[in-house]
Amino acid sequence: MADGLISMLLDRLASATYEYIGGGVKLVLNVKEDVEKFTGTLEVIQAVLEDAEQRQVTEASVKIWLDKLKDISYQMVDVLDEWNTDILKQQVEKQEREGDPNALVTKKKVRFSSLSRCFCFGKVSRVILRRDIALKIKDLNDNLTEIYEERKKYHFLRKELGIQQPQQPQRPQTASYVNMSEIFGRQKEQNILIRKLLGDGSEEEKGLLLIPIVGMGGMGKTTLTQLAYNDDRVKSHFEIRKWVCVSDPFDVIKIAKAISGDYAPSSNELDEVLQCMSRSIQGKRFLLVLDDVWTDNPKKWEQLKVPLIQSDAKGSRILVTTRKHEVAKMMGATRNIINLGGLSDEYCLSIFNHMAFLDRDVQEFGDISKEIVKKCKGLPLAAKTLGSLMQNKTKMGEWKEVLNSKIWDLETVEQEVFQPLFLSYYDLSPTIKCCLLYCATFPKDYKFERGVLIKLWMAQDYVISKRNKEKGTSGDAVFDNLVAQSFFQDFEKDLNIGTIKGCKMHDIVHDFVQFLTKNECLIIDHGEETTSESKVLGDKLRHLTLRYVPEGPLPLFISSYNCKNLRTLATFDSKITTIDPNLILQLKCLRTLNLSGNSIKELPEEIGELIHLRHIDLSYNDDLEKLPDTICGLYNLSTLSLVQCFKLEKLPENMGNLINLRHLYVVMCIVLKSLPKGIGRLTSLQTLDVCPCGGDNDEAFQIGDLRMLNLEGSLVIRLVGDAANKSEVEKAQLWDKKLFHLTVSFEGRTNSSRNVEILNALRPHPYLESLGIWYHNGTTWPNWMQSLHNLRFLTVGNGTQCELWPLGKLECLERLTLYKMKGVRKVGVEFLGLEDQTSFRIRSPQILFPKLKKLEFHFLMNWEVWEGVEEWTKEDSEITIMPRLSELEIRNCPLLKALPDFLFKTPLLQTLRIPGSERLLERYQEGNGEWAKISATNPNIRIISNLLFTYICINSNYHHICFLQNLQGNLGMVNR
Repeated sequence: MADGLISMLLDRLASATYEYIGGGVKLVLNVKEDVEKFTGTLEVIQAVLEDAEQRQVTEASVKIWLDKLKDISYQMVDVLDEWNTDILKQQVEKQEREGDPNALVTKKKVRFSSLSRCFCFGKVSRVILRRDIALKIKDLNDNLTEIYEERKKYHFLRKELGIQQPQQPQRPQTASYVNMSEIFGRQKEQNILIRKLLGDGSEEEKGLLLIPIVGMGGMGKTTLTQLAYNDDRVKSHFEIRKWVCVSDPFDVIKIAKAISGDYAPSSNELDEVLQCMSRSIQGKRFLLVLDDVWTDNPKKWEQLKVPLIQSDAKGSRILVTTRKHEVAKMMGATRNIINLGGLSDEYCLSIFNHMAFLDRDVQEFGDISKEIVKKCKGLPLAAKTLGSLMQNKTKMGEWKEVLNSKIWDLETVEQEVFQPLFLSYYDLSPTIKCCLLYCATFPKDYKFERGVLIKLWMAQDYVISKRNKEKGTSGDAVFDNLVAQSFFQDFEKDLNIGTIKGCKMHDIVHDFVQFLTKNECLIIDHGEETTSESKVLGDKLRHLTLRYVPEGPLPLFISSYNCKNLRTLATFDSKITTIDPNLILQLKCLRTLNLSGNSIKELPEEIGELIHLRHIDLSYNDDLEKLPDTICGLYNLSTLSLVQCFKLEKLPENMGNLINLRHLYVVMCIVLKSLPKGIGRLTSLQTLDVCPCGGDNDEAFQIGDLRMLNLEGSLVIRLVGDAANKSEVEKAQLWDKKLFHLTVSFEGRTNSSRNVEILNALRPHPYLESLGIWYHNGTTWPNWMQSLHNLRFLTVGNGTQCELWPLGKLECLERLTLYKMKGVRKVGVEFLGLEDQTSFRIRSPQILFPKLKKLEFHFLMNWEVWEGVEEWTKEDSEITIMPRLSELEIRNCPLLKALPDFLFKTPLLQTLRIPGSERLLERYQEGNGEWAKISATNPNIRIISNLLFTYICINSNYHHICFLQNLQGNLGMVNR
């Protein structure tokens, strides 16, 4: 982790030299020179960190040296924060002093405790603060110089050109031989793999087929491959079988020579070697196993792949084992990938017993064996290692000691089970290592949400911002890399866009990251706070997680852990009601405060002392009534999450001082009627999930105040009452906001003509992908709808007067949902985008709803007729209707009598759900004439009539809940 921390610090120092000096600190002592000297020393140390990181696992003295280095680095990061905070404070004060037209806040003073040592409040001058910062930098420089000199006695290998490189951990060699008596399970995967190896039905299978087997280290990828390789059917099917342990680096010449066998030349000329390889397999059906592939460099792969393809390799197979999904992508073989998951506890127990007991009786330790095997969490290597460990243990006390130990305390397990994970870990960049290790702050089996995790990484500066632009893509790249490297599992995908929005971490991987961070991360369950292990951590503790804290105050026992260096404090499954102000004052280095899901009524004012705070999560605190004004002095705050704080009535007036706030979440704060006016000056704000607008309060945020915000992502606009007008809405200039999701809700508005004007004035960015419109009681629809050429998802709900408008020509629309549209009595051909019933005779080709996959009608209680297109058949018409429709849902539409014929001619339609729609149920019951007609046209359709479904409605906020459920991974909502 040290190398990632140093990389981050060097980035901060580089910006300090050129940006912070302008803040006036250069006037005190030789700050610029000290910063540059510190940077130079750190860069030299950085060259030996790779070797030091690897040696710390086995050399305690090296770990102590690295801990000293990390302490200095953390301290320097905090000093730079103090420095930057002072500059940010000056900017806010200047805006208010000069009457900045964008400073739309009242000039109410933010109150801070007189105990603050980092700000110059009251009589303490800014000059003293700057001198204090300068002296800290000088002292840290001296301390770093000592660490620099101390490094010499360890003779670290340097990561520099021309100097010997650190040795990578030994990667075990593999062979094709397998001991069948030690194999348990994997029959299903083995059968799938053999079918792929022997199959030759499709055109793809008749050619050269690549089959990747992907899984985390120790999952049994090589063993599964050995089983298939030695299967008698496979042996007789292929003329040539070759097994090559590739490992790292990917040596094309070495691999080609191994394939050539006796025909391999003595020369190492690439062209000659590849020609010999090609001749050795020419015209023969071969099976090539490339075991343990790491590189995702396409150039190296292409050098080997081209001669393999050109050897007339019909029906040949290349079987690749790898931990990295990127390898399968690089090889273009994702369609045939086999993702290897964990074994069942039953098979793990069989492996364990086979290794542990040999010829001994299993009965005596049978029950405790089952408990020990649960530690393996489906990892065959862990079961085998633990079984071997127990071979010579004959006393029940010895078995219980193993059962009650943490897995990394068992030396054999650390050496054998963690070794494959170390290989994957060392393959990561410094930044990604830091992000992976931060996952140790979460409990086992926790569901990570992509958006949340990226924001937490940013709060620790692991993923940083540069040039005032948030590197969200870099955070996404880190997440995707950890997915590709098999550190995450149990993926939850966004059904709309297909990206992974949630996942979990295998328990063994979690044990591994906890092992690597055992001096810095601590998870305490209520009742375990007096353990000796947690006491010895002292000032090394950086991240503390509390679980199962009962109703009452935040436990004061954490004071005994020397919290002055704590950077994360999080709670899970707890019911904390109050927080002691004195405890808050001990957390001066805190960057992340997650108190979601508790029962907190208010935060102490002392929260304003925590100047390093970047991420505050108070979501799901149902009793939270207000936030202290002092929170507005947290100039580094980037994320404030207040999701579902039901009693929160207002936010502090001086929210406009949060100059770095990028993400504000207030969805489901149902009594929060407005936002402070000052939010309109937060030019860094990118996410404002819900914007309540309305009322006559001049001090409240109005929709026009959105114009100054650089919003990206998602926005819900709640127009409450009749106060908003067209001119105010036009000020928002939504057409300049790069939103991918917009929801507009007209709540309590009665003037239908003004609603139409407002909706037209809201005109969003043409690249909008998702749109929701709720409680619109006008008779017409937005005049910009047809201009949304990228719109993929549309939801319209609680319309009172509207008929449906033409949507069939929205070329990118994939899902359409209509909910409680009281004004809909007939759905005609206009809905498809046709002018009238005769439009089908038009000979110019048209595709209506060309990409629509899912169509939903919910609770259209007055809907009676869905009009078809008369005389239309696909055979004689140039019009194609819904060619990609796969799901149709008509729920609780009791008056609808029939469906148009064109639906049943849609080739991909497979699911028709019609619960609560009685007339449709009668008409399309299985076995009657209509059903026979449908099944003859499209035999793949399934009709579902009794689907259990419940709408969640809280204070008429159904649309907010849908929005939260659909987008919480992207917005960064919390687990509950």
